[in-house]
Amino acid sequence: MLVSGLEVWQWMNQAKTEAIASDIPLAEIDWLLQELAGLDRLALRLESFKDLPKIELKLSLSELAQLWQRRLEERVPMQYLTGVAHWRHFSLKVTPAVLIPRPETELLIDLAVEAVKSRLEAENINQKFTPPNPPLVRGGEDLNLSELRGGEFAKSHWVDLGTGSGAIAIGLASALTNATVYAVDCSSEALAVARLNAENLGFASRVNFYQGFWWEPLAFLKGQVSGMVSNPPYIPSSTVLSLEPEVVRHEPHLALDGGFDGLECIRHLVETAPDYLESGGVWLVEMMAGQAEAVADMLQSHGSYGEVQIFSDLAGIDRFALAYRL
Repeated sequence: MLVSGLEVWQWMNQAKTEAIASDIPLAEIDWLLQELAGLDRLALRLESFKDLPKIELKLSLSELAQLWQRRLEERVPMQYLTGVAHWRHFSLKVTPAVLIPRPETELLIDLAVEAVKSRLEAENINQKFTPPNPPLVRGGEDLNLSELRGGEFAKSHWVDLGTGSGAIAIGLASALTNATVYAVDCSSEALAVARLNAENLGFASRVNFYQGFWWEPLAFLKGQVSGMVSNPPYIPSSTVLSLEPEVVRHEPHLALDGGFDGLECIRHLVETAPDYLESGGVWLVEMMAGQAEAVADMLQSHGSYGEVQIFSDLAGIDRFALAYRL
């Protein structure tokens, strides 16, 4: 649909007024126009597109206005409206069947990479490995395991439990270039989205998808897994309904509700992972603010884990727990 730059500019100004009135970040308007009109950030900042005779929109102006009204009135997240979430260096398809991947979750990939580096470098010099040291940089370099050590590590098995959109699985496949990734979700709708993302981004041959609960579909990997990564449901049941409307009205509660204390899924992963992780295998999860001490205690008291570490996100919140299988 071709429209003039002036028409887009007029719509943008009206949308800004509405966004301010509805307490919606103005940056979301820029994001919408980047996705649907192909305008870049500089053109939007300078408003240089105003003088363009024609701009190609993916929707008509009236359809764009209707989409924006859904954001204002129904509080539908922008990622669901556009069908796209930007995460690390990927553009992921998202639908209401999957949780929208958050920026803080990107750090799981960097933590996984650093954990592998620490382990392999230590084994190269035949000494005890040391855990990664913060701070970690989001979007770090990819790791070719064969450059550090050959053999079994060049064919390592990594697992993403509760894969949702497939973000973590794809991030692991991208960063751990010689690993095979196994992604599990109980939702067939979520797995359809994850598979499509893997195909679109060129990782279909590196990521294998399974429907089921946590480790259940992966019995064939017992004792062979180099690393488990998960962003499980961790919000207490009593808290879910008090979340912001964008979340509580539109994101899948199955991916949010962590039971009465928010720790039911994490507790299950602590209990079950030792059967699947090889010695020295990585156990890595995201958690809610305030849960770090409880999760660390679970890992330390279980008896199957060592080198328990807590890492903060970019806001300084204790967000990730990492341990190694003894």
